[in-house]
Amino acid sequence: MKRLFGLLLALVMLLACAGCGGGDKKAEEPAPPANEQKSESKVGALMPIGLDEEGYKRWTKNIAELEGQPAGYTAPSTVVFFDNMNSMIMALKSKQIDRFATPKTVGNYIVKHNDDLKLIDDNLKPILGYSMAMQEKSKAQIDEINEAIAAMRADGTLQKLIKENITELAGDDPVAATIPKIDGAETLKIAVTGDMPALDCILANNTPAGFNVAFLSELSKRINKNFELVSVEAGARGAALSSGQVDILFWVLGTYDQDGKALPYPLDDMKGVAISIPYMMDSRVGVALN
Repeated sequence: MKRLFGLLLALVMLLACAGCGGGDKKAEEPAPPANEQKSESKVGALMPIGLDEEGYKRWTKNIAELEGQPAGYTAPSTVVFFDNMNSMIMALKSKQIDRFATPKTVGNYIVKHNDDLKLIDDNLKPILGYSMAMQEKSKAQIDEINEAIAAMRADGTLQKLIKENITELAGDDPVAATIPKIDGAETLKIAVTGDMPALDCILANNTPAGFNVAFLSELSKRINKNFELVSVEAGARGAALSSGQVDILFWVLGTYDQDGKALPYPLDDMKGVAISIPYMMDSRVGVALN
C-alpha cells in the first residue's frame, strides 16, 4: 500500500502553485551579490501523501510545459505543507508563507470571511476537477457513482445544486442539513474535511453543511446507499481511506486542460484507488495578504 494514495493529495498539491512575478531589472543594473539577493518565496499547500517538494516541482514543471505556462507559476521556490486549511490561513496571516493557491470557489469563500486577505493571479491553469475516490476493490461502486453523476449533470441537477449551495451564497455560510436515511440500505462512510468551503464545508459547531450535504443527499437516492459523514483533516484523508476508517473520499482534485482533457498524473500510473468522473470543475486562484 506504499504508493496507494500518492496520487490523491499529490493532485491537491497543484493548489500550491500560485506565483507572483517580479519586475524585470534594468539592463544596465548589475545583479546584487548572492548574499543580498531576495530570499525565496514560500507557498503554502495542503499536506501531500507520497510526494515530496522535489517530486511536486517535477510534476508541476511537466504541467507547465504541457499548458504553455511559465514555470514560475507552477514551481515555487519553497513549498510549506499544512494538514488543514485553517492552519494554512493562519500561517499566511502571520507571514510564515507568502501566498497559497486554491480553487476559485474556495478562494472566494476565504476572502469573504477574511478582510485582510485578497485573491491574486486569477484563473491560473490548469482547470481543476473534483472527483470522489474509493479503494480499487470498490471500482464497481465507483462505476455506479459515475452513472449517477452523469445523469445528474445531464438533467441539470448538478448545476442546480451548485447554484443554490455555492453561487447564490456568494461566500456566505450555507445552512446546516442532514442526509436522509434509506431504510435497509447499505451505509458507506464518507470523509469530509471542511477544507474546501463552500464545496466541502463544516460549520463552527462541527456540522457539515452546504454543497457536500446537498450533493450526497441526491447521490444517496440515486444509488440507494446511505452516507455517514466522517470529519477528517485533508492531510489525513489517505490514511483514513487505506485503514478502512472511511469508504469514500468526498473530494480529490484532478487537473484538466482548457478543453476538459485530463492531464498526466504525478505518478507513473494509478494503482490501488478508483476515482470517479468529476462532479464539478473549477479554476485556480492565489490568496495573499492585502
